Amino acid sequence: MTLMFMTVFVLAFSQFAYQPGKAQAESDNLGLKAEAAIIIDGETGQIIYEKNAEKVLGIASMSKMMTEYIVLEAIHNKKISWDTKVLIDEYVHKLSKAPNLSNVGLTQGEEYTVKELYSAMAVYSGNAATVALAEKIAGSEKKFVQLLNKKAKELGLKNYKFVNATGLNNSDLLGNYPSGDANEENVMTAHDVALLAYRLINDYPEALDYSSISKLKFRDGREYPNFNWMLPGLIFEYDGVDGLKTGSTDFAGYAHTGTAVRGGQRYITVVMKSTSKDERFRDSIKLMDYAFDQFSKKEILPAHYQVKGHKSLDVVKGKEDVVNIETKEALDLVVEDDYKEHVKTKLVIDESKLNENGQLTAPIKKGEKLGYITVQVGEEPYGSITNLEAKSIKVDVVAAESVEKANWFVLSMRAVGGFFADIWSSTASTVKGWF
Repeated sequence: MTLMFMTVFVLAFSQFAYQPGKAQAESDNLGLKAEAAIIIDGETGQIIYEKNAEKVLGIASMSKMMTEYIVLEAIHNKKISWDTKVLIDEYVHKLSKAPNLSNVGLTQGEEYTVKELYSAMAVYSGNAATVALAEKIAGSEKKFVQLLNKKAKELGLKNYKFVNATGLNNSDLLGNYPSGDANEENVMTAHDVALLAYRLINDYPEALDYSSISKLKFRDGREYPNFNWMLPGLIFEYDGVDGLKTGSTDFAGYAHTGTAVRGGQRYITVVMKSTSKDERFRDSIKLMDYAFDQFSKKEILPAHYQVKGHKSLDVVKGKEDVVNIETKEALDLVVEDDYKEHVKTKLVIDESKLNENGQLTAPIKKGEKLGYITVQVGEEPYGSITNLEAKSIKVDVVAAESVEKANWFVLSMRAVGGFFADIWSSTASTVKGWF
């Protein structure tokens, strides 16, 4: 096969049909009250639905997912442990008694374990417990807020601002707010919340061990129900839900990040600025129903897949003059039931690997990346939560076998053969011209 000047091939397969334009039209019939929403595949981060997902809104106590991430990271890095003791200071004690805030009571001068405080934060959205953990990790909540914003950038969040560890309005922090103005709150987009949730449960799956607790029995002898009422035994119980976090303030409205798994398929949903405490769960149920009822994971391209008509690339200076190319691994996507009708796929060969004649140069190693295949999800694809700019899903294309460089003798003989072949061709053309 001769490949010249052309390194991108558009392929039309009858294997895949999922058009977000269609999904968006259907979503208008979901009747969401939330101002912004998103659904992603919990394993791959593939986005299958979104509504105003790039709008910056208040996140309230969903902020605590970032605090959870940093605590779990500190535990994994052995900076603290679940049994590490945290001494409660006067401010945290007073905050734990503040009216109209979700809290478990924390006694001044008493020590609580990281596990106790994390549980209070993850299950009952304990604000004072969250501040106590922030102080333990960073020395002060002010320094912890700097850590929150730094970690958000590291995780790839795009539009965010953390002014405190809890998600409360600064005015609720008893005059002790760590940054920003007196009435500021934490803000993010639905995209960013979904990415944070995705990273939390994939980097630290044990987060689900706590977010799935319906009722927390604390050392004070009281039982505290989880604010995520979609968990087992609670008001909006939904099959498969095991997380993740709620939030509400006057500024943020009512928000919920949910996650559920059925038959090995996990989805993460986010609703922001819904109209009431109950409505946020109704919105989440609509999103989860839509995902579980309409979508399933299918193998779109198998491992070792070869594109018809483009199964190999030419090679120069090798023991062989071609090398077969194939996908490195299978490509699985969450798709609608009618996915077999249409697909838009591109094979893209890395131009830096090719010479001016579109050929590879030996040696080539088996498994060496030579390009990739993208699957475009509809005319206006959503892509993946981990790469919003890509707007497509891709799988690497690699060399199916190694091609060793030919030795000098073989290369010399090829050159000589090519020289005489050129003379013969020229002579034949001249002789033909005599007649």
